[in-house]
Amino acid sequence: QVQLVESGGGSVQPGGSLRLSCVASGSTFSINTMGWYRQARGKQRELVETGTNSGNINYADSAKGRFTLSRDNAKNTVFLQMNSLKPEDTAVYYCYVFAVPPGKDAIVYWGKGTLITVSS
Repeated sequence: QVQLVESGGGSVQPGGSLRLSCVASGSTFSINTMGWYRQARGKQRELVETGTNSGNINYADSAKGRFTLSRDNAKNTVFLQMNSLKPEDTAVYYCYVFAVPPGKDAIVYWGKGTLITVSS
């Protein structure tokens, strides 16, 4: 099992910045990918940005040039630096972990989510 604790959500004005953090604990040796998804009210959950242990990054077009994912593998932590925030970035942001335990099927873990509101 992997437990995830997110922090860093809140309210910000358009054009502002926020930084999200997510710390993983438990069976962290099985983690392959960490990152973030988001879900706006009335919409499906969607990819924001994820990164594998080997450094491969996958991101949404909406994140390109504005959001930066980073990982501290020694501390099992993933960060999302969000700049130039827009009202359409308003959503609940979920920490995401894709784990591959030895000899077992892959598992996806989700954090509880942290709300980001971008509004003037």
